[in-house]
Amino acid sequence: MKKITKKIIGSAALAVALLGATAQASVESKLWPATDKGKKIVKDAIVIDFYAPPFGIGWNKDHQLHDYMERALDAGITGASITLSPTYFTFAQHLAEHKIWVNTMLQKSENFLFVHSVEDIEKAHKEGKYAVIWNSQTSSILDGDISKVAIMRAMGLSSMQLVYNGTYRSGDGCISYLNGVDRGLTPWGKLLIDELVKHGIIVDLSHTGRNTTKDITAYMMEKHKGVPVIYSHSLPAGLYAEEPKRTAKGCYRNITDEQAKRAAATGGVVSPTFTEWMMDGVWPEDITPQQAADMIDYYVKLIGVDHVGIATDDMFTLELVAAFAKANPDAYDDGGYMNNAFAQGAAGCGELAKILPAVTDELLKRGYSEEDIKKVYGGNMMRVYKQVWK
Repeated sequence: MKKITKKIIGSAALAVALLGATAQASVESKLWPATDKGKKIVKDAIVIDFYAPPFGIGWNKDHQLHDYMERALDAGITGASITLSPTYFTFAQHLAEHKIWVNTMLQKSENFLFVHSVEDIEKAHKEGKYAVIWNSQTSSILDGDISKVAIMRAMGLSSMQLVYNGTYRSGDGCISYLNGVDRGLTPWGKLLIDELVKHGIIVDLSHTGRNTTKDITAYMMEKHKGVPVIYSHSLPAGLYAEEPKRTAKGCYRNITDEQAKRAAATGGVVSPTFTEWMMDGVWPEDITPQQAADMIDYYVKLIGVDHVGIATDDMFTLELVAAFAKANPDAYDDGGYMNNAFAQGAAGCGELAKILPAVTDELLKRGYSEEDIKKVYGGNMMRVYKQVWK
């Protein structure tokens, strides 16, 4: 199998790369029953999701996006950090993806609010609109030109991963780490961080190799103390450490306790993702509210309720994803982990509109206060936004 260590050329190869890290969907997932109280807490809270359904892989018809967003609005979801660019996207590809999303959303402009400030999120919540917060899971969109960071912020980009899964100019991703390559944060990566901080874009550590994340948090504490970093969608490896069927190396996307603690030490937020294939040794057909609450609870006990968020890393429709998974079983060099998880049924995730009220009920049963639940669902990320965004 081939490591993803250079630019992917061509739409077919690009689709394969996209599939490799985010092959899950939730439109087909279960709607979990919840109490009126659980539903009300979700509606009252500012709730911020994170997902990555690129056009052509996560959705390819306008109604799929609109149906998904309208379910979210009906449930009281405030908005989401939406990935426009994963893997080795170029600047031109980022602009093309941005155009598709914006043009589709403008068909029902009354439902959306494009976020440039914390006040925009608060306004969306108050007016019942969907807050659109743009994210990039790669720094390759800069085409090696750090001055493009300012352009990205002007377009509303809120957060950026320096790397995706493979090897980048700024550092190495989690699959490179899995295969013995993790150089840590490079000099160019440091320059990029300086520019991100300057323009108020959050540094996101999901998908990143362990040595590189350690270097990033150390650099932030030294050079940019008081500026938090986040893990936007990363499960805790420790939650599955005792699972009998756990793989020998564990899921390469999951992070260690030390990684989570270092992010929290910057003042940041760590968000587990309701994604089934990353639940190492469990791989459920449908993630349950109890399992989602387990993820949240693990991080709360580890780093404190002020440093935990939520994410789905959703892909909307399963049909497109499953077709690519079947056609390209060796898309990523992960030793077959992901496809093995798919084969056991873990091809979905919990759509927030369908599962979060039930997760709320479960957290209440565990003794969480409404105030703490609201912190986890969006309050903590709102604090990070206020600290970082310019």
